[in-house]
Amino acid sequence: MINNSNTSKATITRKQAIEKLCASNETYELNSTQINGRHVKVFRNAPITLRDLYYSHSSELDFIVYEDERYSYSEILNLSKRLANIMISEFNIKKGDRVGISMRNYPEWSISFIAATSIGAIAVSFNALWGPKDLAFALNDCEPKIIFVDNERLLNLSQVHERPKKLEVVRVRSDDNTDISSHCWKALLSSHQNTQLPIINMNADDDATIIYTSGTTGFPKGAISSHRNIIHALMSWELEIEIRAYRYQLEKPQFPFQEALLLAVPLFHVSGSHVVLLASFRAQRKMVCMYKWDAIKGLDLIEKERISGFIAAPAITGDLVNALKTGDYDISSLFVLGGGGAPRAPEQVREINELNDQIMPQIGWGMTETNAIGTSALSDAYAQRPSSCGECSAVLEMRIVSDRGEVLSPGETGELQVKGTSMFRGYWNQSSDTLDCFDGDWFKTGDIAKIEADGFVYILDRIKDLIIRGGENISCSSVEYALLEYPKITEACVYSMPNERLGEIVGATVYAQSDLDISELTDFLSDKLAIFEIPEKITVSPTPLTRGASGKIIKRVAQEDAINNMLIRA
Repeated sequence: MINNSNTSKATITRKQAIEKLCASNETYELNSTQINGRHVKVFRNAPITLRDLYYSHSSELDFIVYEDERYSYSEILNLSKRLANIMISEFNIKKGDRVGISMRNYPEWSISFIAATSIGAIAVSFNALWGPKDLAFALNDCEPKIIFVDNERLLNLSQVHERPKKLEVVRVRSDDNTDISSHCWKALLSSHQNTQLPIINMNADDDATIIYTSGTTGFPKGAISSHRNIIHALMSWELEIEIRAYRYQLEKPQFPFQEALLLAVPLFHVSGSHVVLLASFRAQRKMVCMYKWDAIKGLDLIEKERISGFIAAPAITGDLVNALKTGDYDISSLFVLGGGGAPRAPEQVREINELNDQIMPQIGWGMTETNAIGTSALSDAYAQRPSSCGECSAVLEMRIVSDRGEVLSPGETGELQVKGTSMFRGYWNQSSDTLDCFDGDWFKTGDIAKIEADGFVYILDRIKDLIIRGGENISCSSVEYALLEYPKITEACVYSMPNERLGEIVGATVYAQSDLDISELTDFLSDKLAIFEIPEKITVSPTPLTRGASGKIIKRVAQEDAINNMLIRA
């Protein structure tokens, strides 16, 4: 990480820095090649698989800290090797089999992920906030052979009556409190001591992960990524730090302590699994996990564990900045504070930038489909352009396209499209959706954006009917479907509403019977939607909702009315 005290202007352009740092015989040497019919840039010196990434970086340094538990890199990797052998010998897990993980940010999440991807299996990240409905869909969609669940997720699983027939369940930090046949994590690990990693023929372009993301049509979609996709995202983040140092002639600080990242985002998000967990290996950083976000506890951990980087959604970093005003906390170890998931308010960017001369505000734009990379900006580059999400990654290309398919010039507004090595290969069991979201090699993000002449990208709106609540993608249509299942509701319209902390929240307008009880409706929805998907503002209309000439509900009218009513009441 780079000291922020030097605010001099760049000595060379970003393009020149990339050309130098990615030249032949350099650490980040980039070559052009063709993979699956797509022309991409690849790091010549990249690890071939995630397995190579893990086991070439073992040490006795702290790796995972969770409350009063502390594990070194060698301890986590030995546990992962034991679990890998268990998955093969006890559960017959083979290359390409899906391994589900559904739990909070326990150390067991990371161990399960490392073990699965070390033997050629596909690690499937299930959203821990899902209710039984989404969980049931995903289970039957990807059909994992085994799933690792904590107590809360075990209870949800018990409500899924149509599970894959041969699904094995391993319970983590949980008693056997359901009628589901399951295996105890501790018992399995204690009965198998083999730490010899099995020999598996693995390739860079083998599938490594499925991460479910909200779609626009109701159920989530499983984005599939290869080992190469993920590793190139990891190395791209490393390269960004090097680019800034080279452009501004900055010296890397010599840390008197181990670099450490505070994990306050879920591991089932790419921001948790990739940006924090996997990116820690090459740098041998410590990852400090939180069960649930709490700003005061977060500040205590920053001080106690000497946290050097904190990457989270704007709502969470905003909580941290506000909490700093309530007491005297030692944040002298902190160098980077930021993250993506949603736009950050300019005032928050300013406050982060002014905390001290060392802490750098950071922003990035990425998607599950891009393995979390896309754009990034750091320090003054971000502070001077707080509405931008940064510049394009070195392993990606970006363009802006009109609704007629024309490639637009700098400063013009259209759909952001992206291509490159970190891009996912498609959606699991969704060949038509996969085809629809690509224009040749270019992935259609669904974001309305512009790229200025200086290369900075600005996300302006979304084509896709999605709400981003504190980093969680929510399909408007899936919430509408759930509302319409309630007997007293005839019409439903779901939209975003502004929220200072979360960026936006879920709002809904329904045409319903006059005796509609909102609390009863909310209870009804809790069985069908994740907690974060349930509308926080519900407006009941006594008349049918306004429709256009096509017969579709005009969402903008309902949204504006709801926002205006909220402002009047405030």
